[in-house]
Amino acid sequence: MTGIGPVEPVNSADVEESCDVIGVDRARVTDRWSGYWSGHWRALSPRARRTVLGTVLALVTAGALLPRALSDDDRPVPPDTPAPWPANVTAWRYLGTADLPAPAGSHPTSGRFRFAVDVYSGPPVTLRVTGAAFAGLTAHALPEDFTVHAGTTRRVTVEIAVSDCSDLPVDANLPFLDVTLRNMRAIQHHSFIFGDAYSRDLSELLRGACAATTLLQRPRPTGSAGSHDAD
Repeated sequence: MTGIGPVEPVNSADVEESCDVIGVDRARVTDRWSGYWSGHWRALSPRARRTVLGTVLALVTAGALLPRALSDDDRPVPPDTPAPWPANVTAWRYLGTADLPAPAGSHPTSGRFRFAVDVYSGPPVTLRVTGAAFAGLTAHALPEDFTVHAGTTRRVTVEIAVSDCSDLPVDANLPFLDVTLRNMRAIQHHSFIFGDAYSRDLSELLRGACAATTLLQRPRPTGSAGSHDAD
């Protein structure tokens, strides 16, 4: 055969000339670091290795929790929800009279009426009965001031007395109680209106107390019952 040059040895003494090397570069920093720690790790005792692993684990855990703690601290605090108005969370229910039937021929000038008071939510509400709709009546609760906590029902007795028959109607149509309510939000004056049962019982008291007096035949005052904030 022609064109055949000198035969090179298969296993040359020069390693770099015995194979093709593509992309030769200097050793990377990570390779040096890995080799450095690999040698030192093998030189450590088992106890020292456990200590190093524990320290590394603690540092990793602290690094994971730190951003969460910072985010919780930076989170804006929502504003406090104001307490509700006392009249908005308070309800009265009429339960009936608290007095024994009056003897025949007697004309009591006062009577006791039982109510249930509910507070639905918010801070405790302290209440006081201040009136009973008509100028000729006086009213007060027993006890005079009482407090109802949210989610509870308080039974209370209200004593109503007739002081002047000249200004009273024959029939108490939709009578109401004037009440002052107080909680940490505000003090309010409110009128609680009751239906037929309370109207009948109160009218019976008015007729008996004013039996010997000429009653003015006029309708109930037209003032609206509602609530307004106290100064």
